[in-house]
Amino acid sequence: MIIVEGLAKRFAIPKSGEMTQCKRLDPRLQDGFFNSVQSVSFRARPGEVLGLLGPNGAGKTTVLRMLSGVLTPDRGSIEINGHQWHKQPERMRRQIGFLSASTSLYERLSVEENLVYFGQLYGLSPAQITNRIDTLSSQLELAPFLQRKVVELSLGMKQRAGIARAVIHQPEVIVLDEPTTGLDIMSAQAVLDFIHSQKQQNRPVIFSTHRLEEVSLLCDRIAVVMQGLCVFEGSLTEFAGSRDPNALREAFVGCQQRLSQSPQGHTRGVA
Repeated sequence: MIIVEGLAKRFAIPKSGEMTQCKRLDPRLQDGFFNSVQSVSFRARPGEVLGLLGPNGAGKTTVLRMLSGVLTPDRGSIEINGHQWHKQPERMRRQIGFLSASTSLYERLSVEENLVYFGQLYGLSPAQITNRIDTLSSQLELAPFLQRKVVELSLGMKQRAGIARAVIHQPEVIVLDEPTTGLDIMSAQAVLDFIHSQKQQNRPVIFSTHRLEEVSLLCDRIAVVMQGLCVFEGSLTEFAGSRDPNALREAFVGCQQRLSQSPQGHTRGVA
């Protein structure tokens, strides 16, 4: 069980820094700080897939980076299976598999060499590493390019290899930041199949996406973030009345319009 309560994170804006007109008008800009995340709460139970939705710049990536331990929240709490980040940070890092746009692989090494290296960093034995590589090769269809150097791979191949690197240690929670962005149909499907397989293994998965078709197919619950606020958290049917992507799109647009009329936002549907 993942419980996120009242997360907030702000960043100081350099006095000499230039800002776009759009950013200057953002209500999160206050007193020399940009309040990227103001208040975000959600829960994900074992075997649930939670989709984190929101427009570009809403604060989704900042939320996921706090959840993964890359950033420290200014306020709020993160609890995973009864353990809290601020009390047991090292234990928590081992429980989470995190993939973001900045998750890197060593390009001069092969995919297999990368997985062996990161498996060793997590303290896995040679036998455990071999077993995990075999499992992930099957789940993510890595076998055709396992021996190729990362620098030679397509974007879709790199993304699948990056997911394998993020979960080589068999984490209890998986966090993916827009994992299918820019991928071709087959690579995107391999990623979606992997997420579904983790759900079947009773792991909670949290992933951000702009593709409502993916949300419709995979998600049990969603959390909608706009202007750093969680404006909805609950099931798809509570949000849109059905799992239909068009209904989800209409509900999403309606959320954004209501927030623009009431900048303070709200949180609804937390269970």
